[in-house]
Amino acid sequence: MWPLDPSRKEVLRFAVSCRVLTLVLQALFNAIIPDHRAEAFSPPRLAPSGPVDQLVEGSARPIPEPLLKLAVDKGYRIVEGNEPPWCSWELPLIYSYIQDIYWNVGFLRYYELKQVPNFLLAAPVAILVAWATWTYVTTHPWLCLTLGMHRSKKSKTLEKADPGFLGPRVFVYLVHAAVLLLFGSLCMHVQVLTRFLGSSTPIVYWFPAYLLQNQEPLLRSLETVPWKPLAGHSLPGQKIPRNSIMGLVYNWKTYSLVTRCILGYFLSYWLLGLLLHCNFLPWT
Repeated sequence: MWPLDPSRKEVLRFAVSCRVLTLVLQALFNAIIPDHRAEAFSPPRLAPSGPVDQLVEGSARPIPEPLLKLAVDKGYRIVEGNEPPWCSWELPLIYSYIQDIYWNVGFLRYYELKQVPNFLLAAPVAILVAWATWTYVTTHPWLCLTLGMHRSKKSKTLEKADPGFLGPRVFVYLVHAAVLLLFGSLCMHVQVLTRFLGSSTPIVYWFPAYLLQNQEPLLRSLETVPWKPLAGHSLPGQKIPRNSIMGLVYNWKTYSLVTRCILGYFLSYWLLGLLLHCNFLPWT
């Protein structure tokens, strides 16, 4: 087994800690808030009588009575019901039909007064992507107007001088993020924007890192200068954190409003999402 450098050890330790915490919280919540109704939809398991029954186990079971009653009360279609319209389409896409009929997904359909809390839930990530787009466009207007297809000597020099977030190579990722934000804001359930953008574009993570580096000079040289706590904020015998995020958290009150907002949002989203989403409670 080859030795790991300190940074990889920190990442591995953090990943294992998050996984263990997730399992502990999920077990705790399942014990505190048991879902007794779920057992009503679990059909009795019958032992298969032969090899054929083992292959098709459960295929001939009748629909449980509670589930059938729920389907009738909700107006869902059952096996003996009429054929749904999507079956007769030239291109039978059931997902589009479900989105249109049952989920009310469509252009500007979600813009209702009762959906204001969901818009507030998606506001932070939408602001981040919109802010990132504005920052990049105002920094490189000609690059954006030419869609990055016209490369001049100046742009090549800029690429070498600034390989970070404002580099020309980031342009394609930014366009992708902006299109996803526009489509998600107009044609989707807005509350899913957080996980939709967070799992589809790196801009959600690159731009906050860029802001943190600009706002906090100590983060600019972490690769060459080890983290040191600010003077007057370290206690005798206090362990110096290797993780730069923990260093920021320890000195929370000394940093800018932008830094506190970014750290507060991501840390609270991680903790609340961990508690709610893994226990099937509404979050995003």
